[in-house]
Amino acid sequence: MICEAIPHSINPTRAERLQLRLAQAKRAFTTRHVDLATAERLVRSGRVPVAGDVVLARVTAIGQHARIENIHGRRGQLYVGDEIIVAYGNRYAPDQFEAFVPTDLEECDLVAGGGVASRMTRKHAGMKNPTKIEVIGLLAGESGQTINLKDFAVRADAQPLRPTRVIAVVGSSMNAGKTTTAGGLVHGLTRAGFRVGAAKITGTGSGGDLWTMRDAGAIEAIDFTDAGHASTFCVDSEGLADICTGLLDKLARSGADIAVVEIADGLLQPETAALVEMAQAQGWFDGFVFAAADAMGSAFGANWLAQRGIVPLALSGLVSASPLAAGEAARTCALPVATLAELRDPVAVTKIVFRQDMLVEEAA
Repeated sequence: MICEAIPHSINPTRAERLQLRLAQAKRAFTTRHVDLATAERLVRSGRVPVAGDVVLARVTAIGQHARIENIHGRRGQLYVGDEIIVAYGNRYAPDQFEAFVPTDLEECDLVAGGGVASRMTRKHAGMKNPTKIEVIGLLAGESGQTINLKDFAVRADAQPLRPTRVIAVVGSSMNAGKTTTAGGLVHGLTRAGFRVGAAKITGTGSGGDLWTMRDAGAIEAIDFTDAGHASTFCVDSEGLADICTGLLDKLARSGADIAVVEIADGLLQPETAALVEMAQAQGWFDGFVFAAADAMGSAFGANWLAQRGIVPLALSGLVSASPLAAGEAARTCALPVATLAELRDPVAVTKIVFRQDMLVEEAA
């Protein structure tokens, strides 16, 4: 008997043809929550993209990002001619690119391997030019309504919950050791018997930090992409509040006793500064750990936080890897410096996280 392949449809509809095309495209991490089955058509005419819009694009030139992170975290090689599914977003990365959502659907840039389409305005001297992409079309429903990441976002309940204790990790800059610090906290607290949830509240869409938290023992690890944002650069205060309350609510409903949250970039980055100040006013966080690259950064950061009524539970980050630098930071700031080994130790990390409670008890 001769077996012949059965076609999906003798006369496929426009929507069916689109679904076949999307299935063959390389889908980026930022779009992992999007239900592609809702895509009925591609639209271009008269459209101006906004942050979060989902787009089918074609790679026209390989630049800085030669790989794209898929929805499972694998970084796949890109080739000229590849069709990719990404989301529009702004980017602020001092060691890479500054980029903004363009006002047209002309050629633009892949400014993050996690899948962010944007138009680069400035770049670090050590960066290549960004990978170039041409827009095939925005994904839309049958009515022509553009599909956006926010359509699939987690949102806080009308009466949002929060874990019993929330510890925020902030830092002096990119690459100061914030994610390593947060991962250390998650691991140590997990070893101490707590159910720990983790969230990255701001940044640019990529799965690496989430995998770090899950590997460290987090019962749930989520980020701003779960809240419908490819990145958080240029998100206003109301949007930042929605992200924070929504993610904390989800962690609480997942059963987390303690949440460890990371805020991207350094304290001088606009959204970071706004979120820290807002969180302090609203009482969203119960304590802060400050990650710095060196002693001078530690001193500035501790002073910046003190001006806003925040005394960090500890200093950590890259500065903790050097005993001499750690000593400078501890003397200057009059704060403990926690090494990665201490963060991962169940006894030591419990003393750090509950340090303020212990000080209150001693004073009483």
